[in-house]
Parts: sequence; C-alpha cells; structure tokens
Amino acid sequence: MPRPPASHGRTGRPPLTSRAQILQAARRLIDRDGWEKLTIRRLAAEIGVGATTLYHHIRNKEDLLVLLLNHYIEQIERPDLPDDPRERIVASATAMHDALAAWPWAAEILTVDGFVGLLDESALWMVEAIVAGAGDCGCTPAQAVDVFRDVWYYTVGEILVRAHSAHRRTDAESSVVREASFAALDASRVPSLAAIGVRWPVLAARDTYPRGLRVLVTGLLAQAAADRG
Repeated sequence: MPRPPASHGRTGRPPLTSRAQILQAARRLIDRDGWEKLTIRRLAAEIGVGATTLYHHIRNKEDLLVLLLNHYIEQIERPDLPDDPRERIVASATAMHDALAAWPWAAEILTVDGFVGLLDESALWMVEAIVAGAGDCGCTPAQAVDVFRDVWYYTVGEILVRAHSAHRRTDAESSVVREASFAALDASRVPSLAAIGVRWPVLAARDTYPRGLRVLVTGLLAQAAADRG
C-alpha cells in the first residue's frame, strides 16, 4: 500500500480575519495608545494574525485610517436638518463638531487640505449639507467651498485645542500644566489682561463654539453676498 506524501511545514489554513475585525481592533489600539502608535505589525498582533494577512484587506496605515474614518462617520446618526439654509449650515457643522469631539484623534488626521477626497460618498453628508446650504444662500461654488473650509478650520481648531488642553491637565509631570493667571501682570503694559487677572482660566474655558459658529456663518455669508454685489 503506497504511503501518503510527506507533509512539509505548518499544516492547515492561516487564521482568517475580516475588515470588521480589523477596524474594531484598530479602534481599540487607538483608544488605548493613540493613533500615532498604530502600526500594521501591532494591529496584527492585537488580532492574532500575521501582518501579511492584513494586507489582503488594507494597503497601509493611511488606508486603514481612512477606512476607520469612513466607518465612524457612517455610524453617526444624521440629524433632521432645518429648511433654512443658514440654519442647515449651522446644524451640519454642529453635528461635525460633536462627532469629532467624541473622537478627537480623527480631527488630527483630517488637519490637511484635501481630506474630503479621501472620504466615501456616504460619509460626505455633512460636507454636502454645508456646501449646499451655502449655495442655497446664493453663494457661488467657489464661495460655498470657502464657507465650508472656514467653518472646518474653526471647528477642528476648537476641537484640537480642547483635546490637547484636557490631555495636558491630566499630565501631572508636564511643565505646561498650569492655568494662566494674569494677576501679576503689569497693568501699565497690558492693562486689559491685567484687569481680567485670575478670571482668565474660567473665562477661557467656556464653551463658546455654538455662538462663535453662528457668528462666523453669518459673517461669511454676508461677506459672500457683498463680494457678489
């Protein structure tokens, strides 16, 4: 009776994974260690597969981060947007702000012009709503893009400053962990700041994003109308 052929190397199929598992594991790593420390090798170890297995689903770290962003944005519940186009811009920007405030690392990744081109169509609804709202207010396509860009800069800046400030306040060993107090300033040189004095930290920590957003949108649309005129 002939003997079966000898087996060489490891038998059985390599462990399989799915894109959903990859995204879940990547989210765990980011929440635990920060997105800067996310690597394909660490992600593979988290899942329990070889790095080559992951390359069947993702090309590189940048591709993985884009997939994560698209998946995250797609899960956000869309609010009922107002009929008034100005209010529609404000509501869409607020939804964008709240989503990124809950996951501020995403704002870090998106702090480059051209990020919109990386998002799937299903993840572009907030951008679409702002641009369309500006168009319905009479903006030209170029002006509508300017409105979105300016609103985006204001929004992501507010998110990152607050996120970084919160992180530093929890780091007891950091030399920058201190609340600015202007009580000891020379009133003859900086009279306005000296008058504010110890109230500065409390005043600066207030959430002024909603009011600032509304003022910004109103001003942008008014300026666009003046330029057209």
